[in-house]
Amino acid sequence: MALAVSGCASIRESRGYIVDSTLTGSVQPGIDNKQSVQATLGHPSFESQFGVPTWYYVSSQTERRPFMRPRIGEHSVLAVTFDAAGNVAGVERSGLDKVVFLTPDGDRTPTLGRDRTFFEDLFGNIGAVGAPAAGGGGPGA
Repeated sequence: MALAVSGCASIRESRGYIVDSTLTGSVQPGIDNKQSVQATLGHPSFESQFGVPTWYYVSSQTERRPFMRPRIGEHSVLAVTFDAAGNVAGVERSGLDKVVFLTPDGDRTPTLGRDRTFFEDLFGNIGAVGAPAAGGGGPGA
């Protein structure tokens, strides 16, 4: 019975940055710079490409039951913004409250054009190869 119960337990996985509250709490605006932040927290999960230079440290804990999709249990983002001189301008923490869950609309991507059937795809090009309207007419044309 213990084996059956252990098979139904959820599996917890950590993804991304491993948060240490002592280290993340030690980063302070006006005192730290890029070098000290990297020495304290390590390389960021990703950096902003446009606008204000910002380093993001992203951490997620997922829970998954057997044969089910993983669910996000905990999620945190530490955003460290820098000024032009490379000094810390601000530190912002956010969590699951800012996560947006998207549901795709169907399983197909809409495209321009018409839908072709299997047989149109299979036999649609018969006679089109080498035809003058096909942009050629064969070799030497």
